[in-house]
Amino acid sequence: MTPVTLIWLVTGCLMLQPLSTDLYLASLPSMATDFGVTPAAVQNTLSLFVIGFGSAQLVSGPLSDRYGRRPVLIGGLTLYLLSSIACALAPGLAWLVAARFAQAIGCCTGVVVARAIIRDAHSAADGARVLAKASSLLSLAAISGPVLGSYLQVAFGWRAAFVALALAGLTMWIATLLRLRESNSRPNPEAMRLGVLAGTYSAVIRTPAFWAYALPGALSYASIFVFISGTPFVLIRVLGVATEYYGYLFAFGVCGYLTGALLCRRLLGTIGIQRVLRLGTAIGLMGGLGFLLFAMAGVQHWLLVVIALFVVMTAHGINIPCTQAGSLAPFPEQAGAAAGLFGCVMMLVALGAGIWVGSSHDGTLLPLASISATVAVMLFASTRLLARHGKGA
Repeated sequence: MTPVTLIWLVTGCLMLQPLSTDLYLASLPSMATDFGVTPAAVQNTLSLFVIGFGSAQLVSGPLSDRYGRRPVLIGGLTLYLLSSIACALAPGLAWLVAARFAQAIGCCTGVVVARAIIRDAHSAADGARVLAKASSLLSLAAISGPVLGSYLQVAFGWRAAFVALALAGLTMWIATLLRLRESNSRPNPEAMRLGVLAGTYSAVIRTPAFWAYALPGALSYASIFVFISGTPFVLIRVLGVATEYYGYLFAFGVCGYLTGALLCRRLLGTIGIQRVLRLGTAIGLMGGLGFLLFAMAGVQHWLLVVIALFVVMTAHGINIPCTQAGSLAPFPEQAGAAAGLFGCVMMLVALGAGIWVGSSHDGTLLPLASISATVAVMLFASTRLLARHGKGA
Protein backbone atom coordinates (compact mmCIF):
# COMPACT_ATOMS: atom_id res chain seq x y z
CA MET A 1 0.00 0.00 0.00
CA THR A 2 1.14 3.54 -0.68
CA PRO A 3 1.35 5.92 2.31
CA VAL A 4 -1.67 7.81 0.97
CA THR A 5 -3.75 4.62 0.72
CA LEU A 6 -2.66 3.59 4.21
CA ILE A 7 -3.57 6.89 5.83
CA TRP A 8 -7.01 7.02 4.21
CA LEU A 9 -7.88 3.43 5.12
CA VAL A 10 -6.70 3.90 8.70
CA THR A 11 -8.57 7.20 8.96
CA GLY A 12 -11.74 5.64 7.56
CA CYS A 13 -11.64 2.85 10.13
CA LEU A 14 -11.00 5.28 12.98
CA MET A 15 -13.83 7.54 11.76
CA LEU A 16 -16.42 4.87 12.47
CA GLN A 17 -16.05 5.39 16.21
CA PRO A 18 -16.84 9.13 16.45
CA LEU A 19 -19.55 8.78 13.81
CA SER A 20 -21.16 5.95 15.76
CA THR A 21 -21.29 8.02 18.94
CA ASP A 22 -21.72 11.59 17.64
CA LEU A 23 -24.06 11.26 14.66
CA TYR A 24 -27.15 10.46 16.72
CA LEU A 25 -26.47 12.62 19.79
CA ALA A 26 -29.07 15.20 18.77
CA SER A 27 -31.61 12.37 18.60
CA LEU A 28 -31.19 11.22 22.22
CA PRO A 29 -33.85 13.52 23.74
CA SER A 30 -36.27 12.64 20.93
CA MET A 31 -35.60 8.92 21.37
CA ALA A 32 -36.37 9.20 25.07
CA THR A 33 -39.71 10.78 24.18
CA ASP A 34 -40.53 8.29 21.40
CA PHE A 35 -39.78 5.25 23.56
CA GLY A 36 -41.32 6.81 26.67
CA VAL A 37 -38.20 6.32 28.80
CA THR A 38 -35.91 8.43 30.97
CA PRO A 39 -32.69 10.07 29.71
CA ALA A 40 -30.69 7.50 31.68
CA ALA A 41 -32.51 4.64 29.89
CA VAL A 42 -31.90 5.97 26.41
CA GLN A 43 -28.25 6.59 27.29
CA ASN A 44 -27.94 2.79 27.47
CA THR A 45 -27.56 2.99 23.69
CA LEU A 46 -24.25 4.72 24.46
CA SER A 47 -23.35 2.61 27.48
CA LEU A 48 -23.89 -0.75 25.76
CA PHE A 49 -21.97 0.53 22.74
CA VAL A 50 -19.05 1.33 25.03
CA ILE A 51 -19.25 -2.09 26.73
CA GLY A 52 -19.31 -3.91 23.39
CA PHE A 53 -16.55 -1.73 21.98
CA GLY A 54 -14.31 -2.25 24.98
CA SER A 55 -14.77 -5.97 25.58
CA ALA A 56 -14.60 -7.07 21.95
CA GLN A 57 -11.19 -5.48 21.52
CA LEU A 58 -9.71 -8.16 23.75
CA VAL A 59 -10.63 -10.66 21.04
CA SER A 60 -10.38 -8.70 17.79
CA GLY A 61 -6.79 -7.62 18.49
CA PRO A 62 -5.42 -11.15 18.98
CA LEU A 63 -7.57 -12.37 16.07
CA SER A 64 -5.70 -9.97 13.79
CA ASP A 65 -2.40 -11.22 15.24
CA ARG A 66 -3.43 -14.78 14.40
CA TYR A 67 -5.23 -14.51 11.05
CA GLY A 68 -3.95 -11.19 9.72
CA ARG A 69 -5.34 -7.67 9.68
CA ARG A 70 -7.26 -7.85 6.41
CA PRO A 71 -9.67 -10.80 6.98
CA VAL A 72 -10.46 -9.69 10.53
CA LEU A 73 -11.19 -6.15 9.37
CA ILE A 74 -13.48 -7.36 6.58
CA GLY A 75 -15.40 -9.49 9.08
CA GLY A 76 -15.74 -6.60 11.51
CA LEU A 77 -17.00 -4.22 8.85
CA THR A 78 -19.55 -6.79 7.70
CA LEU A 79 -20.93 -7.00 11.24
CA TYR A 80 -20.94 -3.21 11.51
CA LEU A 81 -22.95 -2.84 8.31
CA LEU A 82 -25.57 -5.44 9.26
CA SER A 83 -25.99 -4.18 12.83
CA SER A 84 -26.37 -0.56 11.63
CA ILE A 85 -29.27 -1.71 9.47
CA ALA A 86 -30.73 -3.51 12.51
CA CYS A 87 -30.49 -0.26 14.52
CA ALA A 88 -32.40 1.62 11.84
CA LEU A 89 -35.17 -1.01 11.91
CA ALA A 90 -35.38 -1.32 15.72
CA PRO A 91 -39.03 -1.55 16.91
CA GLY A 92 -38.14 -0.80 20.53
CA LEU A 93 -35.39 0.33 22.87
CA ALA A 94 -34.30 -3.19 23.83
CA TRP A 95 -33.77 -4.12 20.17
CA LEU A 96 -31.86 -0.89 19.57
CA VAL A 97 -29.59 -1.44 22.57
CA ALA A 98 -28.81 -5.00 21.46
CA ALA A 99 -28.09 -3.87 17.90
CA ARG A 100 -25.84 -1.12 19.22
CA PHE A 101 -23.87 -3.72 21.15
CA ALA A 102 -23.31 -5.69 17.94
CA GLN A 103 -22.48 -2.50 16.06
CA ALA A 104 -19.84 -1.73 18.67
CA ILE A 105 -18.14 -5.09 18.13
CA GLY A 106 -17.83 -4.41 14.41
CA CYS A 107 -16.72 -0.83 14.99
CA CYS A 108 -14.04 -1.75 17.51
CA THR A 109 -12.57 -4.30 15.10
CA GLY A 110 -11.95 -1.52 12.60
CA VAL A 111 -10.31 0.72 15.19
CA VAL A 112 -8.11 -2.01 16.69
CA VAL A 113 -6.92 -3.25 13.31
CA ALA A 114 -6.18 0.32 12.21
CA ARG A 115 -3.97 0.87 15.27
CA ALA A 116 -2.23 -2.47 14.71
CA ILE A 117 -1.59 -1.64 11.03
CA ILE A 118 0.14 1.58 12.10
CA ARG A 119 2.32 -0.40 14.53
CA ASP A 120 3.13 -2.91 11.78
CA ALA A 121 4.41 -0.16 9.51
CA HIS A 122 5.98 2.43 11.84
CA SER A 123 8.08 3.02 14.94
CA ALA A 124 6.49 4.66 17.99
CA ALA A 125 7.52 8.20 17.05
CA ASP A 126 6.60 7.80 13.37
CA GLY A 127 3.40 6.02 14.34
CA ALA A 128 2.41 8.93 16.58
CA ARG A 129 2.93 11.34 13.67
CA VAL A 130 0.85 9.16 11.35
CA LEU A 131 -1.91 8.90 13.96
CA ALA A 132 -1.78 12.66 14.47
CA LYS A 133 -2.25 13.12 10.73
CA ALA A 134 -5.12 10.63 10.78
CA SER A 135 -6.59 12.52 13.73
CA SER A 136 -6.56 15.73 11.70
CA LEU A 137 -8.62 14.02 9.00
CA LEU A 138 -10.68 12.22 11.64
CA SER A 139 -11.77 15.54 13.10
CA LEU A 140 -13.70 16.23 9.89
CA ALA A 141 -16.05 13.36 10.77
CA ALA A 142 -16.25 14.47 14.39
CA ILE A 143 -17.12 18.02 13.30
CA SER A 144 -19.58 17.20 10.54
CA GLY A 145 -21.23 14.24 12.27
CA PRO A 146 -23.24 16.18 14.90
CA VAL A 147 -24.34 18.78 12.33
CA LEU A 148 -25.51 16.11 9.89
CA GLY A 149 -27.16 14.20 12.71
CA SER A 150 -29.09 17.27 13.85
CA TYR A 151 -30.51 17.87 10.39
CA LEU A 152 -31.29 14.18 9.90
CA GLN A 153 -33.19 14.22 13.19
CA VAL A 154 -35.21 17.30 12.27
CA ALA A 155 -35.95 16.10 8.72
CA PHE A 156 -36.41 12.33 9.12
CA GLY A 157 -36.21 11.30 12.78
CA TRP A 158 -33.65 9.27 14.69
CA ARG A 159 -33.62 6.23 12.35
CA ALA A 160 -31.97 8.27 9.60
CA ALA A 161 -28.76 8.51 11.63
CA PHE A 162 -28.36 4.74 11.57
CA VAL A 163 -29.05 4.61 7.84
CA ALA A 164 -26.16 7.06 7.43
CA LEU A 165 -23.94 4.84 9.60
CA ALA A 166 -24.84 1.82 7.44
CA LEU A 167 -23.73 3.76 4.35
CA ALA A 168 -20.45 4.67 6.06
CA GLY A 169 -19.88 1.02 6.93
CA LEU A 170 -20.63 -0.05 3.36
CA THR A 171 -18.13 2.48 2.03
CA MET A 172 -15.33 1.19 4.26
CA TRP A 173 -16.24 -2.43 3.49
CA ILE A 174 -15.83 -1.79 -0.25
CA ALA A 175 -12.62 0.21 0.22
CA THR A 176 -11.09 -2.53 2.37
CA LEU A 177 -11.93 -5.24 -0.14
CA LEU A 178 -10.41 -3.27 -3.00
CA ARG A 179 -7.43 -1.50 -1.46
CA LEU A 180 -6.20 -3.01 1.80
CA ARG A 181 -3.12 -5.23 1.67
CA GLU A 182 -2.04 -7.44 4.53
CA SER A 183 0.42 -5.69 6.87
CA ASN A 184 0.94 -8.49 9.40
CA SER A 185 3.94 -10.21 7.83
CA ARG A 186 4.34 -12.71 10.66
CA PRO A 187 0.95 -14.01 11.86
CA ASN A 188 1.20 -15.87 15.13
CA PRO A 189 -0.57 -19.27 14.83
CA GLU A 190 -0.62 -19.52 18.63
CA ALA A 191 -2.14 -16.07 19.25
CA MET A 192 -5.68 -17.35 19.93
CA ARG A 193 -4.79 -20.26 22.18
CA LEU A 194 -6.15 -19.53 25.64
CA GLY A 195 -2.84 -20.14 27.38
CA VAL A 196 -0.93 -18.00 24.92
CA LEU A 197 -3.63 -15.32 24.98
CA ALA A 198 -3.56 -15.20 28.77
CA GLY A 199 0.21 -15.01 28.71
CA THR A 200 0.18 -12.22 26.14
CA TYR A 201 -2.27 -10.09 28.08
CA SER A 202 -0.44 -10.84 31.30
CA ALA A 203 2.79 -9.61 29.73
CA VAL A 204 1.13 -6.44 28.48
CA ILE A 205 -0.56 -5.77 31.81
CA ARG A 206 2.73 -6.23 33.67
CA THR A 207 4.55 -3.75 31.45
CA PRO A 208 4.72 -0.33 33.19
CA ALA A 209 5.47 1.41 29.86
CA PHE A 210 2.05 0.30 28.61
CA TRP A 211 0.24 1.90 31.54
CA ALA A 212 2.30 5.08 31.26
CA TYR A 213 0.31 5.78 28.10
CA ALA A 214 -2.80 3.58 28.34
CA LEU A 215 -4.12 5.13 31.55
CA PRO A 216 -3.74 8.76 30.37
CA GLY A 217 -5.24 7.71 27.03
CA ALA A 218 -8.26 6.19 28.77
CA LEU A 219 -8.77 9.23 31.00
CA SER A 220 -8.38 11.56 28.01
CA TYR A 221 -11.15 9.74 26.16
CA ALA A 222 -13.28 9.79 29.32
CA SER A 223 -12.84 13.56 29.47
CA ILE A 224 -14.57 13.98 26.10
CA PHE A 225 -17.07 11.16 26.70
CA VAL A 226 -18.39 13.21 29.62
CA PHE A 227 -19.46 15.82 27.04
CA ILE A 228 -20.62 13.26 24.47
CA SER A 229 -23.06 11.72 26.94
CA GLY A 230 -24.04 14.90 28.79
CA THR A 231 -24.32 17.75 26.29
CA PRO A 232 -27.45 16.60 24.37
CA PHE A 233 -29.57 16.89 27.51
CA VAL A 234 -27.74 19.89 28.99
CA LEU A 235 -27.83 21.98 25.81
CA ILE A 236 -31.24 20.94 24.46
CA ARG A 237 -33.28 20.42 27.63
CA VAL A 238 -31.52 22.49 30.30
CA LEU A 239 -30.36 25.46 28.22
CA GLY A 240 -33.08 25.33 25.55
CA VAL A 241 -30.90 25.05 22.44
CA ALA A 242 -32.93 24.07 19.36
CA THR A 243 -32.20 20.56 18.09
CA GLU A 244 -31.11 21.79 14.65
CA TYR A 245 -28.53 24.09 16.28
CA TYR A 246 -27.14 21.50 18.69
CA GLY A 247 -24.96 19.97 15.96
CA TYR A 248 -23.32 23.29 15.17
CA LEU A 249 -22.49 23.96 18.82
CA PHE A 250 -21.07 20.48 19.34
CA ALA A 251 -19.18 20.70 16.05
CA PHE A 252 -17.59 23.98 17.09
CA GLY A 253 -16.39 22.33 20.29
CA VAL A 254 -15.03 19.41 18.29
CA CYS A 255 -12.98 21.87 16.21
CA GLY A 256 -10.74 21.82 19.25
CA TYR A 257 -9.87 18.24 18.37
CA LEU A 258 -8.57 19.36 14.99
CA THR A 259 -6.60 22.15 16.67
CA GLY A 260 -5.05 19.68 19.09
CA ALA A 261 -4.19 17.15 16.40
CA LEU A 262 -2.45 19.83 14.32
CA LEU A 263 -0.50 21.01 17.36
CA CYS A 264 0.48 17.43 18.12
CA ARG A 265 1.81 16.89 14.60
CA ARG A 266 3.88 20.08 14.79
CA LEU A 267 5.31 19.45 18.25
CA LEU A 268 6.13 15.74 18.13
CA GLY A 269 9.19 16.24 15.97
CA THR A 270 10.64 18.90 18.26
CA ILE A 271 9.83 18.05 21.88
CA GLY A 272 8.91 14.33 21.80
CA ILE A 273 5.93 12.24 22.90
CA GLN A 274 6.21 12.71 26.66
CA ARG A 275 6.43 16.49 26.66
CA VAL A 276 3.62 16.77 24.13
CA LEU A 277 1.46 14.58 26.38
CA ARG A 278 2.27 16.72 29.42
CA LEU A 279 1.18 19.81 27.49
CA GLY A 280 -2.07 18.20 26.40
CA THR A 281 -3.02 17.11 29.91
CA ALA A 282 -2.24 20.59 31.28
CA ILE A 283 -4.62 22.11 28.72
CA GLY A 284 -7.28 19.56 29.70
CA LEU A 285 -6.85 20.48 33.36
CA MET A 286 -7.45 24.15 32.59
CA GLY A 287 -10.58 23.26 30.61
CA GLY A 288 -12.10 21.05 33.30
CA LEU A 289 -11.35 23.31 36.26
CA GLY A 290 -12.39 26.44 34.36
CA PHE A 291 -15.74 24.85 33.49
CA LEU A 292 -16.35 23.98 37.14
CA LEU A 293 -15.40 27.43 38.46
CA PHE A 294 -17.77 29.25 36.10
CA ALA A 295 -20.58 26.77 36.78
CA MET A 296 -20.12 27.23 40.55
CA ALA A 297 -20.32 30.99 39.98
CA GLY A 298 -23.81 30.48 38.56
CA VAL A 299 -23.10 30.83 34.84
CA GLN A 300 -25.84 28.97 32.92
CA HIS A 301 -25.15 29.57 29.23
CA TRP A 302 -24.54 27.38 26.22
CA LEU A 303 -21.36 29.33 25.40
CA LEU A 304 -19.68 28.08 28.59
CA VAL A 305 -20.39 24.47 27.63
CA VAL A 306 -19.08 24.97 24.09
CA ILE A 307 -15.87 26.69 25.25
CA ALA A 308 -15.22 23.97 27.81
CA LEU A 309 -15.82 21.31 25.15
CA PHE A 310 -13.42 23.10 22.77
CA VAL A 311 -10.61 23.20 25.33
CA VAL A 312 -11.08 19.58 26.42
CA MET A 313 -11.25 18.44 22.80
CA THR A 314 -8.03 20.35 22.05
CA ALA A 315 -6.34 18.48 24.86
CA HIS A 316 -7.65 15.15 23.60
CA GLY A 317 -6.43 15.89 20.07
CA ILE A 318 -2.95 16.33 21.52
CA ASN A 319 -3.11 13.38 23.89
CA ILE A 320 -4.58 10.53 21.89
CA PRO A 321 -1.92 10.11 19.14
CA CYS A 322 0.78 10.06 21.84
CA THR A 323 -1.00 7.56 24.06
CA GLN A 324 -2.00 5.21 21.25
CA ALA A 325 1.50 5.05 19.76
CA GLY A 326 3.29 5.01 23.12
CA SER A 327 1.20 2.18 24.58
CA LEU A 328 1.91 -0.10 21.59
CA ALA A 329 5.62 0.72 21.23
CA PRO A 330 6.92 -2.10 23.49
CA PHE A 331 4.95 -4.81 21.62
CA PRO A 332 6.04 -5.25 17.98
CA GLU A 333 4.95 -8.91 17.99
CA GLN A 334 1.69 -8.44 19.93
CA ALA A 335 0.50 -5.12 18.51
CA GLY A 336 -3.04 -6.39 18.03
CA ALA A 337 -3.38 -7.63 21.61
CA ALA A 338 -1.84 -4.45 23.02
CA ALA A 339 -4.14 -2.30 20.87
CA GLY A 340 -7.12 -4.35 22.05
CA LEU A 341 -6.24 -3.96 25.71
CA PHE A 342 -5.62 -0.23 25.26
CA GLY A 343 -9.06 0.16 23.70
CA CYS A 344 -10.72 -1.97 26.37
CA VAL A 345 -9.26 0.10 29.18
CA MET A 346 -10.24 3.30 27.36
CA MET A 347 -13.84 2.17 26.92
CA LEU A 348 -14.24 0.91 30.48
CA VAL A 349 -13.05 4.20 31.95
CA ALA A 350 -15.31 6.12 29.55
CA LEU A 351 -18.23 3.87 30.50
CA GLY A 352 -17.77 4.76 34.15
CA ALA A 353 -17.75 8.45 33.28
CA GLY A 354 -20.84 8.09 31.08
CA ILE A 355 -22.82 6.25 33.77
CA TRP A 356 -21.82 8.93 36.26
CA VAL A 357 -23.06 11.67 33.93
CA GLY A 358 -26.29 9.81 33.12
CA SER A 359 -27.21 9.42 36.78
CA SER A 360 -26.37 12.97 37.83
CA HIS A 361 -28.76 15.18 35.81
CA ASP A 362 -30.33 17.82 38.08
CA GLY A 363 -31.33 20.57 35.65
CA THR A 364 -28.09 22.58 36.02
CA LEU A 365 -24.58 22.58 34.57
CA LEU A 366 -22.94 21.72 37.90
CA PRO A 367 -22.94 17.90 37.65
CA LEU A 368 -21.42 17.94 34.16
CA ALA A 369 -18.82 20.52 35.20
CA SER A 370 -17.92 18.63 38.38
CA ILE A 371 -17.36 15.37 36.55
CA SER A 372 -15.35 17.11 33.82
CA ALA A 373 -13.05 18.71 36.40
CA THR A 374 -12.58 15.46 38.32
CA VAL A 375 -11.56 13.53 35.21
CA ALA A 376 -9.21 16.36 34.17
CA VAL A 377 -7.42 16.25 37.53
CA MET A 378 -7.04 12.46 37.31
CA LEU A 379 -5.66 12.74 33.76
CA PHE A 380 -3.15 15.42 34.73
CA ALA A 381 -1.96 13.42 37.76
CA SER A 382 -1.67 10.09 35.93
CA THR A 383 0.67 11.53 33.31
CA ARG A 384 3.02 12.94 35.94
CA LEU A 385 2.96 9.91 38.21
CA LEU A 386 3.68 7.41 35.41
CA ALA A 387 6.05 9.57 33.33
CA ARG A 388 9.24 7.71 34.31
CA HIS A 389 7.85 4.43 32.89
CA GLY A 390 7.20 5.89 29.44
CA LYS A 391 10.60 7.37 28.71
CA GLY A 392 11.56 4.62 26.28
CA ALA A 393 8.77 5.33 23.80
